[in-house]
Amino acid sequence: MGIYHGELVGEVRIVLDMHERKAAMAQEADVFIAFPGRGYGTMEELLEMITWAQLGIHKKLVGLLKVDDNYNSLLALFNNGVEEGFIKCCAWNILVSASSTKELMMKMEDPAMSSHFYLNM
Repeated sequence: MGIYHGELVGEVRIVLDMHERKAAMAQEADVFIAFPGRGYGTMEELLEMITWAQLGIHKKLVGLLKVDDNYNSLLALFNNGVEEGFIKCCAWNILVSASSTKELMMKMEDPAMSSHFYLNM
């Protein structure tokens, strides 16, 4: 739920636990976008959606909006994981990041991005 142009949009859904919340997100979402969060929950949900894509549970792009470069250290950690062989190069393609909403949407809407993701998984 959020506010868009001064109006409340979305819905509040009561769930039993985080697993039920993420399963509903995975079923109903077209893509996943992580905005700057205020705790471990945002990172945990982001990493689970990346993991689910890697395991083939869903085939949806995962976006990361890095406002004020707030996720640069996390992206550096992922990059280091690829360089050291802990993360497969093709798994790096699951995550799309950008510094502005407009740039992120342009990247995620690019048909080449989706086809590149599917071909490498």
